[in-house]
Amino acid sequence: MKIGKLKLYLETTVFNYYFDEDRTGHEDVLKLFEAIRAEKYEAYTSRYVTEELERAQEPKKSKMLNLIEEYEIILLPFDEETIRLSNLYIENNIIPVSYRYDSTHIAIASVYGLDCIVSYNFKHINRDKTKKLTTTINQEEGYEEIIICTAEEALNKNE
Repeated sequence: MKIGKLKLYLETTVFNYYFDEDRTGHEDVLKLFEAIRAEKYEAYTSRYVTEELERAQEPKKSKMLNLIEEYEIILLPFDEETIRLSNLYIENNIIPVSYRYDSTHIAIASVYGLDCIVSYNFKHINRDKTKKLTTTINQEEGYEEIIICTAEEALNKNE
């Protein structure tokens, strides 16, 4: 059993769901952010997320970017190792090359030893193929398995 707080990587879709009241999962995302504020989790994201958020329309763009500061989410840098691991996911047909950011999100969380990636990207990240094959690559490369889940699942892991 893991001791200490779960370390969560918040992928871009989580910030969108925070403000999208019509989405299934919105309420769970709000609960997750409040649990982060209450220091029940350590929350991380990356420059790749902020770059994706920068492409949103105002005023939503500013609101999403402000969540990072408001909830004291740690912004992780990337390096050659995260790029190398991201490329392995692409080379092994886990993530299409045209969705490189998706593979980079997983690589950053893996290289930094985080526990979970919280994502509502069911097309490339939060799907069975990605979960299984990234686990295989991570084990081959000496990294731990990374759990890919929704906010609801992350909240349930902390109970």
